[in-house]
Amino acid sequence: MSDSLKTPFYDKHISSGGKLVDFAGWTLPIHYGSLVEEHEAVRRDAGMFDVSHMTLMDVTGEQSIQQLSLLCTNDIAKLTDNTALYGCLCNERGGVVDDLIIYRINDTHFRVISNAGTRDKVLAWFASHHVESLNAVPAGELAMLAVQGPNAVALVQGVSERVFGEAFDISSLPNFGCVLTRSGFVGRTGYTGEDGVELVVPKDKASMAWDALVDAGVRPCGLGARDTLRLEAAMSLYGNDLDDEHSPVECGVGWTVDLRDENRAFIGRKVLEDQKQNGSKFVRIGVELIDRGVLRAGQTVSIGEKSVGVITSGTYSPTLQRTIALARIEREMAPAINDQNSRLSVDIRNKPVAAVRVGLPFLRNT
Repeated sequence: MSDSLKTPFYDKHISSGGKLVDFAGWTLPIHYGSLVEEHEAVRRDAGMFDVSHMTLMDVTGEQSIQQLSLLCTNDIAKLTDNTALYGCLCNERGGVVDDLIIYRINDTHFRVISNAGTRDKVLAWFASHHVESLNAVPAGELAMLAVQGPNAVALVQGVSERVFGEAFDISSLPNFGCVLTRSGFVGRTGYTGEDGVELVVPKDKASMAWDALVDAGVRPCGLGARDTLRLEAAMSLYGNDLDDEHSPVECGVGWTVDLRDENRAFIGRKVLEDQKQNGSKFVRIGVELIDRGVLRAGQTVSIGEKSVGVITSGTYSPTLQRTIALARIEREMAPAINDQNSRLSVDIRNKPVAAVRVGLPFLRNT
């Protein structure tokens, strides 16, 4: 971990008692003492996550819309200024190169945020597909916090002038709205299933922004709560639920594939169009354990003696107080478990453990 990259909030993690781990080459907190309390803070009030490790890029110029439209499964042409969308980069086979959020500042300036672990791959992908005016913020040179929870927006609003040096109405931002300020950036986006915002400020303002939010009552949260929260909301994690070998349709985010513009020949369109019209090889389902056990990625899902798929993400849900998971199963076997409450089993340490199919998301708060 000594060679891991450190975000601008590293000293805050140390002083706040964070248990640090290596995550995608970065030193980040897994928790600050209690994963469950941090999880509950986000569900009931407000918590903040250091997400400075994410890859932030700006695409600018007259060709920005055309270039990004050929790469993203979702159609950015439908964006207006100060709005954003979630989508995927796909290869020619339809597999997911990465998932990302694209924010439109104006028609010649788009901000793109993708995952930390795919940074080199995504930058190379953009370069190889002739996205010429691409400015990627150097790793570790930005300060980014995700503030999430039912009271998140109000608490951020209360410290906005202190953090950004100017007052503006964050509460007026719609879901997936954004604003570029003189000294930062705010997007009404997140990864927890709760309302909230993601803030980007200059590196030298990181400590001040952290302190302002803590003083306002926002609780620092680590990677552990981030994972349990996103899984309760059935939000996909790249490398687990999304990967190069499976399409957005197969991974349960087929809604990000926008085919309405017949002339938009984005990468992977032919495969994805066929899957949406005729069905894909795999589908995503929700799974809940009946018996005791721990669900983890890679475990086999079966109906009777027949293996039908694999767990892609699993955890114990602090809110539901049950063990839950996302699974990718063969589409042809879906009718056998088409109804919720259909009995399955999951192989845990070479032992079949009883489970049941449930609807997604596991929890819906926003």
